[in-house]
Amino acid sequence: MKLPNSPNPPPLLQRLHWIADPVGYMDAAAQDYPDLFRAQVVGFGSNLVYVNHPQAIQQILNDTKQFSAPGKWNEILQPLLGDYSVIMLDGNPHQRQRKLLMPPFHGERLRAYSQLVCDITEQVMSQWKQGKPFSARSAMQDISLQVILEAVFGIHEGERYQELKRLLGIVTDLFRSPLTSSLLFFRFVQRDLGKWSPWGYFLRLQRQIDELLYTEIRERREQPNPERTDILSMLMAARDEAGKPMADQELHDELLTLLFAGHETTASAMAWSLYWVHHQPEVKEKLLEELDSLGESPDPMSISQLPYLTAVCQETLRIYPVGMLTFPREVKEPAELMGYDLEPGTVLVGCIYLIHHREDLYPDSKQFKPERFLEHQFSPYEFIPFGGGNRRCVGAALAMLEMKLVLATILSNNHLTLADSKPVKPQRRGVTLAPGEVKMVKTGTRKPQEQPSEPVTSN
Repeated sequence: MKLPNSPNPPPLLQRLHWIADPVGYMDAAAQDYPDLFRAQVVGFGSNLVYVNHPQAIQQILNDTKQFSAPGKWNEILQPLLGDYSVIMLDGNPHQRQRKLLMPPFHGERLRAYSQLVCDITEQVMSQWKQGKPFSARSAMQDISLQVILEAVFGIHEGERYQELKRLLGIVTDLFRSPLTSSLLFFRFVQRDLGKWSPWGYFLRLQRQIDELLYTEIRERREQPNPERTDILSMLMAARDEAGKPMADQELHDELLTLLFAGHETTASAMAWSLYWVHHQPEVKEKLLEELDSLGESPDPMSISQLPYLTAVCQETLRIYPVGMLTFPREVKEPAELMGYDLEPGTVLVGCIYLIHHREDLYPDSKQFKPERFLEHQFSPYEFIPFGGGNRRCVGAALAMLEMKLVLATILSNNHLTLADSKPVKPQRRGVTLAPGEVKMVKTGTRKPQEQPSEPVTSN
């Protein structure tokens, strides 16, 4: 059986729709093609297929004989991450880099990061003035950027730290809207026409970041310290099976990957969680009740294991997943997927957003209902906010831990309210899905065991 055709508009209009309104594009396509459909949106021609069914997702992620995961199909990220990012590699080089990157994000390292997350959140919270609106996403980006910088470099102050923080914030904000995000989707606009041109400005910022990273790497090599436990030190000490360390450019590109992917996506997810919890007061009330059950000064890891807090974060990642698609898979030999014939060279992406909105899995999928995750355990192919297979996000465990601890720390210490009662809609931010403007207002402080107050709203 042949694959169903693309949605009706010609390729250029499809691409513009996908860039300007990704949720609208996916929702419209799923009405006619609930399981899979061809799409012509990001330079794959007519060979790109969106896959929206868990069974098919399981097949393409797990069957590495028929489906490969070439790094070349992730080239849209190359300007941000470089050629040696684990995201850009495939085959043995990809396996090598992934193996070297895994240890800092598991086991005891997570426990070490937990107190860091709480401390940085408290420091950022201390800057909020009562009655003065602030941007939830900017605040969450401040937290997540400090967390990843300190986790990666083991530094929290100094001129280089401040400059990296400033430059990374500017670069990520360059792609904050669908219009500016189009720079990543259209190669012909990626031209350096001087420092006042959009791409020229981006390249100059990147060169400043490069200089800071290479200087840090050089100094670490000249002054090795075996006592350091930050991610950069661990990566520099790591050796592959042949006993070979990472080269400077490999380290540089992996640092870029960790810095950009490690804070930008988490910031959006945390901003969404703040929005949903305050948009639905009953969710906030249940959450505060659960947090209060731990008593005063609970251990961060105990907080991270709370079931309702976990469900709130899972539902946040379900309803508007920051990563809308899995990394692409390419058909290596003739294959069959859900009865459809696939020719070699066909490129498949799992559509995370559409899977998360299948009514047969998530009834009333547009409603924010954390209870779904308490009532049912979803498979890794039904709930896939971090992708799957050998391309699953390396930092998934840290991202979930950070989400939980930041949300818990903020709610346990503050009374906040949404500055505007209008619903917040998702919008493209680079290659991700982020909330539109979420303005919050601090209305007071909260002591442990204090009963939640009635929410205050203002227009």
